[in-house]
Amino acid sequence: MQNSKSIGYAYLLKKAWPIILANASVPILGLVDTAVIGHLGSIKDLGGIAFGALIFSFVYWSFGFLRMGTTGLVAQASGAGDQSEVRAVLGRALLMAVCLGILLILMQWPIRFVAFTLLEGSVQVETAAQGYFNIRIWGAPATLAIFVLMGLLIGLGESKKLLIVQLFLNGLNILLDVWFAGILGWGASGIALGTVLAEWATVLLAGWLVYQELHRGKVLEDKFWPIAKILDLSALLKTASANVDIMLRTLMLVFSFAFFINQSAVFGDTMLASNHILLQLISFSAFFLDGYAFVVEALIGNAVGAKRKDIFDIAVRRSTILALITAIFLASIILLLGGNILLLLTDIAAVNLAANHLLPFAALYVLLSFAAFQLDGIFIGASCTRQMRDAAALSITVYLCAWWVLSDQYGVQGLWGAMIIYVVARAIALLLFYPALRRSVA
Repeated sequence: MQNSKSIGYAYLLKKAWPIILANASVPILGLVDTAVIGHLGSIKDLGGIAFGALIFSFVYWSFGFLRMGTTGLVAQASGAGDQSEVRAVLGRALLMAVCLGILLILMQWPIRFVAFTLLEGSVQVETAAQGYFNIRIWGAPATLAIFVLMGLLIGLGESKKLLIVQLFLNGLNILLDVWFAGILGWGASGIALGTVLAEWATVLLAGWLVYQELHRGKVLEDKFWPIAKILDLSALLKTASANVDIMLRTLMLVFSFAFFINQSAVFGDTMLASNHILLQLISFSAFFLDGYAFVVEALIGNAVGAKRKDIFDIAVRRSTILALITAIFLASIILLLGGNILLLLTDIAAVNLAANHLLPFAALYVLLSFAAFQLDGIFIGASCTRQMRDAAALSITVYLCAWWVLSDQYGVQGLWGAMIIYVVARAIALLLFYPALRRSVA
């Protein structure tokens, strides 16, 4: 357990850089996929990936509670010195992940029907997206298990092991995508196949690393899987309750981006493709900022488990200052160099022109988003899931009202304005609950 004096800026950067590098590999994957299709494919394939990625963002990140819930509970158990409970949290979460993954495969036909009924794209784009979906769904159990394993590594503060897992996952994914989609010319379906194969390979690596880490902290006579604890009814109910709150919160968050993409399609395939590319830049920045949020999740969870308000306060203050500085830097890069970056992602002139006009909106979004990321990390670490759910409901209401007011008059610029208002509303809504959270630590 860290003491408050040891949590300096150097310590936070030491913990954050592997997570930042690991997280950065995720949007790099999206950028490579976009670049491969942007140069070797067509607007139809690019739009197909946008729709396909949107569907799986909604489907998979609806179960993002498997990562977030695991992180908070593991960090608190670790802070309290209960290694047996750490393994029990892992067991409950993995059991849930495998069952949910199999259920998604069994329900792929109704999921596909609902998704393509709600989306509004051209016939060519939807055909490409359906090919993507039909392959990508077979990675569901692996994807959800990876959420759990990464959540445990974050909760234990094992940022370097998280880096190994992410680099393996996304590095292998990039190689396979370039091969299938670029060299073999399989388009959106090739991108999906590369992703599925990389995910299943990563489960094996991450599982091995997690087993090694937890086995070292196990008392000799204890069983690795404490079955009685894993199946304890009160613990299962507590986990389920927290996970439902996080799921609802995540659904609202994913809906906001799904709504954004779907409304982009209303303005035509070119605008859909350009906004998809800009979201790749935002994703790159977001995963950078999440590096500090992930560090603070583990520190806050440990502080709550050990009942140390001094550690809570210093972790919040110093990590937020670093996140603000990083947000300013990233927004400046997008604003000043974004045009050159866009040229690397696509040579489709109409898409490039439309995206260039909207770069200032993307930069402003990144600049203002750091507070929401930091507060998410604080509330996840403390397992304050009900407050996260309520704050999400409040901010999504603000978002839809802003879109209703701005979209008709300002078109796609109004759509971006609503998204910027939304990310600010997310932070303000969580700040309403922050004083009570801080008081509860002691």
